[in-house]
Order: sequence, then C-alpha cells, then structure tokens
Amino acid sequence: MLKKDNLSLGIVLGLLTPLVAFFLYYFFLIRPHNNIGLGQFFNILKDNRQMIPKIVSICLLVNGLVFFLYTRTRKDITAKGIFLMTMLYAIVILLLKLIR
Repeated sequence: MLKKDNLSLGIVLGLLTPLVAFFLYYFFLIRPHNNIGLGQFFNILKDNRQMIPKIVSICLLVNGLVFFLYTRTRKDITAKGIFLMTMLYAIVILLLKLIR
C-alpha cells in the first residue's frame, strides 16, 4: 500500500503521521518524566490552550520527514497529499494562535 503513488494515500499519511507523532511524543517525552496518564495530559492541554499549537507544530515536523521520503522516491502525487495536509495543519495552528 505504501508503494502506491496516489493522492488519497498522501492525505491519509499527512493526517495520521502527526497523530502518531503526538502519541510518541506523549509516551517517550511526557509520560516517563511526569508520570501522568493520557487523559490527564489532555486535561492539561485543555486548561493550557497555548501549548496546543506548540505541540502540534512539533508533531508536524514528522510530516516533513515523510514528505521528504516520498519526494526522494519520486512518488510526487502522494507527496502532494502529504503537503496538502501539512498546509491544512499549518492553517489550524495559525487559527489556534489567533483565537487564544
């Protein structure tokens, strides 16, 4: 499935990669040092809304890595889908910063 070159695969990868990065960020950086549960972490994010764009930006860096890998293997249509989702995430980050 990952060897195909289509837009829908790029959109799915662009959508899911930051979510996977968020959970990896939680399990490897937040949980070992603070010993809090995932639900508690979501409550902390809910109470401290200025952290959300920062964490989403960090998780979005992994999308850049996936985009780079797909452009290096010449799967340009899939890379367009990843780029599209990255731009949508960037718009959401800007809106979250403006709304505060």
